[in-house]
Amino acid sequence: MNSNSQPKTTVAVYLAGFIGTFLIMIGLIALMYYYTRPPGVDEVRASERRKNLADLQAANKELLEHYGWVDQGKGIVRLPIERAMKLTVLESQDQPVARSNLLVNLEKLLAVPPPKPEPSNK
Repeated sequence: MNSNSQPKTTVAVYLAGFIGTFLIMIGLIALMYYYTRPPGVDEVRASERRKNLADLQAANKELLEHYGWVDQGKGIVRLPIERAMKLTVLESQDQPVARSNLLVNLEKLLAVPPPKPEPSNK
């Protein structure tokens, strides 16, 4: 009779271990959620975020809607987005020319050295 109860005890131990492990994991997840959750946004922080968003959108609007130089030495200009989309549509109507222009622009882009990383203040 003792040999027959051995498998039931083993299964019970494994089941208890599995359930215990599962409960410990749930507890750890709950603790991590509690300790890593950011604080709520109060009205002062919310107004600051709205102001930052408005500033960012104004700066982006300036970049998207006006002409400007990206690199005057290399002849790279920034076009308004509407004009750039119209030019893209016009260029894409003639596939061979569009493909060659794309390759030329890619070569120009790859010729620009990557920006140098800014030194960190440590």
